[in-house]
Amino acid sequence: MRDHPCGVIPENSVGSEIGLAGWVHHRRDHGGVIFIDLRDYSGLIQLVFSPEDRELFARAEKLRAEFVIAVRGPVSLRPPGTENPDLATGRIEIRVRTLDILNRADPLPFPLDETDTSEEVRLRYRYLDLRRPEFQNRLRKRASIARLLRAWLDERGFVEVETPVLTRATPEGARDYLVPSRTHPGRFFALPQSPQLFKQILMIGGLDRYYQIVRCFRDEDLRADRQPEFTQLDIETSFLDEETFMGLMEEMVRHLFHRAMDLHLPEPFPRLTYAEALARYGNDKPDLRNPLVLTELTDLSQQTAFKVFRDASRLADGRVAALRLPGGGLLTRGQIDELTEFAKSLGAPGLAWIRVNDPTRLPDGLASPIVKFLEADFLDALLKRTGAGAGDLLFFGAGAAKSVNEVLVQLRTRLGRDLGLTREGFAPLWVVDFPMFEWSEEEGRFQALHHPFTAPQVADLESLGQDPGRVRSRAYDLVLNGYEVGGGSIRIHEAELQRRIFSLLGLSAEEMNEKFGFLLDALGFGAPPHGGMAFGLDRLVMLMTRAENIREVIAFPKTQSATDPLTGAPGTVTAAQLRELGIEIRKMPSYTGN
Repeated sequence: MRDHPCGVIPENSVGSEIGLAGWVHHRRDHGGVIFIDLRDYSGLIQLVFSPEDRELFARAEKLRAEFVIAVRGPVSLRPPGTENPDLATGRIEIRVRTLDILNRADPLPFPLDETDTSEEVRLRYRYLDLRRPEFQNRLRKRASIARLLRAWLDERGFVEVETPVLTRATPEGARDYLVPSRTHPGRFFALPQSPQLFKQILMIGGLDRYYQIVRCFRDEDLRADRQPEFTQLDIETSFLDEETFMGLMEEMVRHLFHRAMDLHLPEPFPRLTYAEALARYGNDKPDLRNPLVLTELTDLSQQTAFKVFRDASRLADGRVAALRLPGGGLLTRGQIDELTEFAKSLGAPGLAWIRVNDPTRLPDGLASPIVKFLEADFLDALLKRTGAGAGDLLFFGAGAAKSVNEVLVQLRTRLGRDLGLTREGFAPLWVVDFPMFEWSEEEGRFQALHHPFTAPQVADLESLGQDPGRVRSRAYDLVLNGYEVGGGSIRIHEAELQRRIFSLLGLSAEEMNEKFGFLLDALGFGAPPHGGMAFGLDRLVMLMTRAENIREVIAFPKTQSATDPLTGAPGTVTAAQLRELGIEIRKMPSYTGN
């Protein structure tokens, strides 16, 4: 049906007759001549219909956007002055001699070349959205990235193994998607949140090096970089410590960016401990392209007369911190007020600030509503610690550490973006030394910060029974431009230690055996030291293609409310299907999806 893709016709074809097929992208009538831009996955080519062939011309007049057609005709050079340098085929055109209309198209719900169509409409007509060149390029780039990763791992002895999609529900982590079993009434499978336990069992089985590009499922709230079903590159190895394994993964990521984007990432990647990341950036996935950092003031604020700072510094979980904006003194009062409203929208009571005019004259050289409440020695120590000089602006957060961090992180991100401080490119970072546990006030017990199969650091083993909150794990996250793109750890490979961890998390012996008996049994039969990590493939492709969210790199994503406008999922099922599964819906919930 076609001799060449539309966008890759060689210029040495001039004078030859060729066949092409694709979609009508645009139609233009100029001086009795019809021009059609014919499109397929490879690009565009201009077709020319002359009025000399009246029948052919009349048929061309009926063509509309997105009609599917096939044509034949000779390749010609465009007349001088009509070339299009933006197209690979911009110097040539096809003088059409035959036209077949393969399929007609109804009027489109939105023009494909418009960028302001709502995402809901684009998802409803996803097959039209997929025709956009930028979308096709992202999906092809995704396929290329997966191919490069597979090849790199294959060359290093990793074996791709498929793990079950129907498995059992386990405690901890996000909510499971449950699948009722027809053959075992009252019992349920769960869709995997991760192949975690299966890949550990593969190591116990002696496979040594495993990987899988795998679909995972989590029933949790969505955001721009999260979906209920997602794809990850899952990796596990035996007999490697974290230093060796992290070095191996660095090599893989550097190889990927070099081959896929011709970019050279730093060697080695920088590292921060979890505590350092929180202190300097307010979260554990900072964007290092943004130069703004936080300065700790909690200790300085213990004795100040300024009640807001003093009270926050004396909270058990309190924090007082400053964000220095170099040259920020140029911001107008209106701009500062706008940032204050932004902080309030994030839950802060307000946003304290100080404009530094002359740091040698205290307090007169400072401008702020709060300066009159701060002692001269506090102001002097404040300027020295933050490094603030003339022309700088200081913003402050005071209160519970979690709230302070959330507000200052968002403020840092906004200032970096709006003021052009965040540089282009890619800034990878390892975050290490995570706490093993976090305390849940709601449940009144410790929870695993990562997952309960993460090994504690050997130096902290004695604290397990005395002060679990101080135990650090052998976990590591790879952060890129403010996103966690991969996370992993060295695993627990001894059954007794795994039981101790389960017990600290509040599981009884019966619950351990019920939920994880198969793992505990396997660990008792000579499990090797092992560890690994998983990379969020959707998130990685999003960053590498500079898309705004992961829905733009997934062919058929869900909406923010976890629905699929294209198919109408989730949908209802018949009463007969429910009876077969032994399920009764007591009350139909209200549903506003399509």
